[in-house]
Amino acid sequence: MKKIICFAIVLIFQSFYAQDIAAKKPEYVIIINNEISSMEKVEKYGQDGYVKSMNKGVSDEKRNELAKKLGDKIGDKEFIIVVEIYTEKEKIENDKKRSSAVAEKQTVKKPQEYILNINDKAADFTLKLIDGKEIKLSDLKGKVVLVNFWATWCAPCLMEFYDVPTKIIEPFKNDDFVFLAISKGEAEKLVSKKVEKLKKDGLSFNYGIDSDQKIWNQYGMNSIPKNFLIDQNGIVKYVSTGNATGNLENIVAEIRKLLSK
Repeated sequence: MKKIICFAIVLIFQSFYAQDIAAKKPEYVIIINNEISSMEKVEKYGQDGYVKSMNKGVSDEKRNELAKKLGDKIGDKEFIIVVEIYTEKEKIENDKKRSSAVAEKQTVKKPQEYILNINDKAADFTLKLIDGKEIKLSDLKGKVVLVNFWATWCAPCLMEFYDVPTKIIEPFKNDDFVFLAISKGEAEKLVSKKVEKLKKDGLSFNYGIDSDQKIWNQYGMNSIPKNFLIDQNGIVKYVSTGNATGNLENIVAEIRKLLSK
């Protein structure tokens, strides 16, 4: 009887302990010529001018096709990077085109990324959350608000999310701070399915729906993830695009500045 009780206690302990373990951050899986490769090899191909294209994320069909060949170690579809390599003939043609472009000194205008910029008044909105509740931005006056735009297909967005609990949520859980993760232009059913998985991985925060992009169209354009840090008076104080190394650390530093005022 004592052995049974001890065994039950161990099972319960293991169950609670498992819930406390942070979910492992996903890793990108690189596919070149239908084989798993490495970033070092991609960089070598890039230096030699052989990289034709590099796309993050694949369809469900493509992911399943790769899984049959390479096994489930390829992971989720959002974190698969498919790299196409030029043939020798294609590389020669591409080198000619590139040389011609340089000779003509073509200038590529950098795309605009933000509708609202630093020191602009944040556009008010009412956000419907996954659980059916609603949050109005103007009702959060007096708090520091971080608005994040993401999508279920956006690997950099998801990678960023896996760092949010430890770097954003936990440090400011006792402060006047709110994090809003707004899904850009996707159906509620699709977002709900992805959020269900994210929450199982311990990524529990305010997920909102912006299916018609009404909120997004007041804030940004082009690339995601995008972050807008809004101060206690509803003024945008920091903006960022992408998930480059150090990006969240910069956001954390700006949050601390605003909370210290």
